[in-house]
Amino acid sequence: MKARGVILDVDGTLVASNDVHARAWWEVLCAAGYRVRVDQLRRLIGMGSDKLLPAAVGVEKDSPEGKRLIRRRKAVFMDRYLPGLKPTPGARELLEHLRADGRTLVVASSAERDELRALLEIVGATDLVQDTTTSSDVAESKPDPDVVQSALQKLGMPPEETVMLGDTPYDVEAASRAHVPIIAVRCGGWSDPDLHGAIAVFDHPADVLRHSTQTVLA
Repeated sequence: MKARGVILDVDGTLVASNDVHARAWWEVLCAAGYRVRVDQLRRLIGMGSDKLLPAAVGVEKDSPEGKRLIRRRKAVFMDRYLPGLKPTPGARELLEHLRADGRTLVVASSAERDELRALLEIVGATDLVQDTTTSSDVAESKPDPDVVQSALQKLGMPPEETVMLGDTPYDVEAASRAHVPIIAVRCGGWSDPDLHGAIAVFDHPADVLRHSTQTVLA
């Protein structure tokens, strides 16, 4: 069935940001005295901070320490790393194609609301996305299905008439738990075995666009 609605992840999928997210977390956590490695944190990018902090250093998001670390991480990311970010190959072109073909586009991201807007501006996608759901809007971030289920509600479509585009195992798990088929891209840094469960895996959005006639995006 041709998908009428498309649910979009942003970090790693539309913006090449996963590496710098890991670097920002590493800087902040090391400065706070935690012993962590960048590669350890890199494997957690795609979760929201409610999942990443307990997994990385055993700190809860809503604790005083968690709130302090999250504020600092956001400041480091927004001030130091955001200005240098670029879209992934073909990100805006794919979204333009989908909109021109009559698809409804809704974002389902683990980013917080203010970060997400800045990321969409990097892609040039603020005029192409009809609605957004972020970790600020739901109880649990990916890999829980909350953000995908919220995106479905905003689309007003059943799961079988939609498809998600994502780049991490957490996207795949969240989509699967919401019964939404997902197309994965490798540009977020994950391998095909990591993305098991996706209905198709491509290199980046430009590759998805080239092969769109072979998928539910036809």
